[in-house]
Amino acid sequence: MKKNLFVIGIGFLFIGASIFSACTKEGPMGPAGTNGTNGTNGTNGVDGSAKCAECHNPTTVDLVSMQYEFSKHGYGEAAFSESGTVGCVPCHASEGFIYVCKNNVSTAFVENTTTHKWTNPYATVATASIGEITCVTCHSSLHTTYGKADLSPLTTVAPVAMTFFGGAKTINLTADGGIGNLCVKCHQPRPFTNSNTNGNVLNYDSLKNFPTVKFYDAAQANGLNKIKPGYRTHTHYGTAGAVYAGMGGVEFTGAAYTNSWHTANASCQDCHMATQTGRAGGHTFVAKTNFAGCQATGCHPGLSATSDPTHWATPRADIKAKLEALATKLTIGGVEILNRNPDATTNLWAGITTKNYDGYLNIYDPINNPTGVDTNPSGMFQSPSPSSSWTAAQTAYNLTLPKITLTNAQMGAIINFQLCLRDYSLGIHNYKYTSVLLANTIAALP
Repeated sequence: MKKNLFVIGIGFLFIGASIFSACTKEGPMGPAGTNGTNGTNGTNGVDGSAKCAECHNPTTVDLVSMQYEFSKHGYGEAAFSESGTVGCVPCHASEGFIYVCKNNVSTAFVENTTTHKWTNPYATVATASIGEITCVTCHSSLHTTYGKADLSPLTTVAPVAMTFFGGAKTINLTADGGIGNLCVKCHQPRPFTNSNTNGNVLNYDSLKNFPTVKFYDAAQANGLNKIKPGYRTHTHYGTAGAVYAGMGGVEFTGAAYTNSWHTANASCQDCHMATQTGRAGGHTFVAKTNFAGCQATGCHPGLSATSDPTHWATPRADIKAKLEALATKLTIGGVEILNRNPDATTNLWAGITTKNYDGYLNIYDPINNPTGVDTNPSGMFQSPSPSSSWTAAQTAYNLTLPKITLTNAQMGAIINFQLCLRDYSLGIHNYKYTSVLLANTIAALP
């Protein structure tokens, strides 16, 4: 009986297990539901390689980059040497230039109402006083849309209130939409300031209207001397923009001042960025050996350094002769006021005049001009401002040299000589203005 009960129990367990197993198996799949609504397609992305290639190709950016290696803008030395000097870097460093353009920094001198001293506000800030001149210095919108449209607008094409006139006069080159103003923003002289008096910008009108008045004389009280002349008393280097615009000189009376056709009708870029020929043109900005721009505009077909003397050789020879005549008149007691320097490495204007004047003054400076007598047989002048860093021997030698005195006419003549020499074109930028300015200056001197 027990055996039968055991068999019956096992049977029930088997049946229960079978039933449980059948309950846990998945049943047949039901009918499919309705499909959901499709999502919106995303916007197609830009083909990065193709977009970049619009500019980064052998005929555009690659070519410009190669040309720029031959540009003096690209050498970078000035940017490194002036880095951190907030008053210099608006023209020497990329960030400084961008800062003064973006913030429309004024060039008008400002008077302190308490001390009555004047200061020049045209400067950047310490945090924007670095950077070599690069593409983004002039092309402010690069890599905005990553297409060719980013090549414009330029950083500035606005009229330029000239810093060396304390903002009182403005250059506005209107040709080609004013693009030449971008160049003029830096290619203008630096201001002369009344360092011995109130620090205000030097008034050119006083120089021409009172030509015989003493401008500097060591025997005068300092209050009567506007500036103590030194070796580096000069207009700085970027005079081309002012000459091109037909302003910037001390305009002595005489023949009427007029401008050449270039001033109103051509932009700097017409000639300085013409089709590349050798190491000139394009983004080299070199124009002296490249006449493609002069020819392309239809103004001077066939012009070269040896053809069409009326528009090249003759005006250049005339300006060279006038510069040398003016330098000859700028002497005191047989000693030349203007400095000579035959070294083409340190004198950018070597060869422009026969005696290789560089625009500096022939005044002793143990660092910058220690051997003036070696390059100028006439001798050189004593420095009115010996430094405390000079050695006893240097100070003693300085005292053996003749003292310099200057009239207003002589100071004005120095400024005009520097302006026209450092324009570098020997009158090609604006022959009419340059020729009259030099002729009237020569006539103003005894």
